Amino acid sequence: MNRLLKLHTTIKKYAWGSPAWIPRLVGAANPAGEPWAELWMGTHPEGPSQAELDGALPFLGHLIQQNPRFYLGPHGAEAFETLPFLLKCIAPAQPLSIQAHPDLRQARLGWERENQAGIPPGSANRNYRDPNHKPELLCALAPFRALCGFRSLAAVREILDRFSRPGTEGLPKPLAVALSGLTAAPTLRDFFAALEEFPEETRSLLCAYTRQHGPELAKRHPAFAAEWRTAAYLAGLYPKDPAAIAPFYLHLLNLAPGEALFLPPGVLHAYLEGFGVEVMANSDNVLRGGLTAKQVDIQELLKIVNFTPFLPKILKAETPEGGSFARFPSVCREFSLGVLENQGGTAPLHLTGPAIVLLIQGRVILSQGTERLALVKGESAFIAPGEKAEEVRCSGSYTLYIAETGLTAP
Repeated sequence: MNRLLKLHTTIKKYAWGSPAWIPRLVGAANPAGEPWAELWMGTHPEGPSQAELDGALPFLGHLIQQNPRFYLGPHGAEAFETLPFLLKCIAPAQPLSIQAHPDLRQARLGWERENQAGIPPGSANRNYRDPNHKPELLCALAPFRALCGFRSLAAVREILDRFSRPGTEGLPKPLAVALSGLTAAPTLRDFFAALEEFPEETRSLLCAYTRQHGPELAKRHPAFAAEWRTAAYLAGLYPKDPAAIAPFYLHLLNLAPGEALFLPPGVLHAYLEGFGVEVMANSDNVLRGGLTAKQVDIQELLKIVNFTPFLPKILKAETPEGGSFARFPSVCREFSLGVLENQGGTAPLHLTGPAIVLLIQGRVILSQGTERLALVKGESAFIAPGEKAEEVRCSGSYTLYIAETGLTAP
């Protein structure tokens, strides 16, 4: 049976996507300038991959169901019902929604609750699209900006205090009263709930004021210049959305190519712009809190968000002793992410379970036993471990990203 399977993947054309990054990666024309937002590689039913096998294109998930010990390996077949991770390329040209993902218990309860309520799985007003959690790791392929994790309440108050000192014009009274209530909030949860409960008039005043005074305040308070400029930008995109001031209560992060961040469930975040590789548990559960035309269910979001201040670490891939390629730290049993770069010659991949590889640059020939599979830039492949994992070797000049099951998780 074949262990090296070239994949046919799913493109997601969401409104926030870039018309350039993913078409450039996969070598496809995009004359209409459509927003190619994500490239999915995996078995999730919202975007399942197909595998080239004996002249046919079966779904990867179907192959795994037919022979889980071969395609997941003995340990993977015992631990998981299908491929436990989803690999993506993500290319935001505009901000994604402010969002968080449920933990496993929350996802299962929410999935069952909405099933019992008769909400169709693909419905626009559904919060839980599957019964799985969604921890995720993002690695930047180009400069990438994100909002992620709550600042401390003291830091939030310090930034919001600048609203009362914008210059000579002063605050509109309704906005002054609303902001006074925010800064008096005893907890971050109370702060966030109060902000989301702003009436429409206050929402409009907040965004108009942020858009108008953001550039001025960026100059006056250089320590928060990026936050003010970003908030003014968001307020221009969403002129009635209080989430426009998310840069005041979430950390604004800039990732350089090759840097990554890990987001556990419950962390409020929004990706703003850039291009990256993202691996996550096999889920599409997203609870939104703003910066979107899609459903926003604040009450459900409040149930799953972790309001503990959290600043994600910026991660870099490290090559373990005796390892063949660099891996990012991971605490998830469902996935890990690694990268292998080579400028000729052959390098080994020491895989312990099922994997998906994505070629970002160059050309590579994968070999395992008597099998050979050639990939060019933008192509991906599934590697089955079989009953007994054998070493995979990679030849050529390339940059290859490798998603596989977690190696150190219990």
